[in-house]
Amino acid sequence: MKLYNFFRSGTSHRLRIALNLKGIATDYVAVDLRVDEQQNDAFKAVNPQQMVPALDTGDKVLIQSPAIIEWLEEKHPTPALLPAGTDERAHVRALAAIVGCDIHPINNRRILQTLRKQFGANEDAVNAWCGHWISEGFDAYEALIGADKTRGRFSFGDTPTLADVYLIPQVESARRFKVDLSRWPLISAIDKACGELEAFKKAVPMDQPDA
Repeated sequence: MKLYNFFRSGTSHRLRIALNLKGIATDYVAVDLRVDEQQNDAFKAVNPQQMVPALDTGDKVLIQSPAIIEWLEEKHPTPALLPAGTDERAHVRALAAIVGCDIHPINNRRILQTLRKQFGANEDAVNAWCGHWISEGFDAYEALIGADKTRGRFSFGDTPTLADVYLIPQVESARRFKVDLSRWPLISAIDKACGELEAFKKAVPMDQPDA
């Protein structure tokens, strides 16, 4: 399989983690967002939406990281990224959605480029924008995991789940936008626990071929 991605893309980062947790190797195909390579006709033929990541399975090209991760979970169910219980699965999905639906989409590159180019935002303003939405989301995430008295070392239980797959790239993004993570000790502890696992280490942005 071929993974079209960019080292610093949060959605690419989360998919790399999921693939690593599943033990699935892919050929790394870099798409350089710094020079808008995703807008080239060659990549448009791969993904008409012109966004990363995209996963070429050999039979078809899958796009949108949530859909790809769901495909991975169904196609390669072990190790599972979702717990067994219905209520527990809903909880893990909700944690992932805080990042995937409410933080990341309004802090991704095309939004920030619009703030810069159309609204004249400088880097301090961009960092403040990102910091605001990250903080709102992380406050809720921290409260939810803090209320779970049987949580374990990760966002849910004692093994990584879908929630951690989404959380850790957002923590990386928070650092890039100069957000002080000391405000969220539980999230910071999860970040540390994940950072000890090979699947997360191998997915780190600065360790990718195009970094």
